[in-house]
Amino acid sequence: MRFLTIYHPTQSEEGGMPSPEHMAEMGALIERMTKSGYLVSTEPLTPRDACARLTLAKGQFTVAPETVRAGGFAFINAASKDDCIEACKDFLKAAGDGTVEIRQILEFAPQPA
Repeated sequence: MRFLTIYHPTQSEEGGMPSPEHMAEMGALIERMTKSGYLVSTEPLTPRDACARLTLAKGQFTVAPETVRAGGFAFINAASKDDCIEACKDFLKAAGDGTVEIRQILEFAPQPA
């Protein structure tokens, strides 16, 4: 099963550089999760003031600032949602206080041509 996870930190200040120790801990976690096959891809996200939410309703587009703080995302391979939750617990221990949104990616069987 594949999952999209989005980390929402509870830090009071966004965009600050983490300490070298924190960077090393995160690097080790990313390396370990990649080698184990859990982690497919991960990247940081821009601070929320650089984000927008685009909506189409009744033929009209609206653009509004995004108000949810997001620190980064990851694509995770896991045997189950519970397995993904356990991997995200390890991530939060290294990343720090925050919330991880976990969304399963629907995988459809190939359709005959």
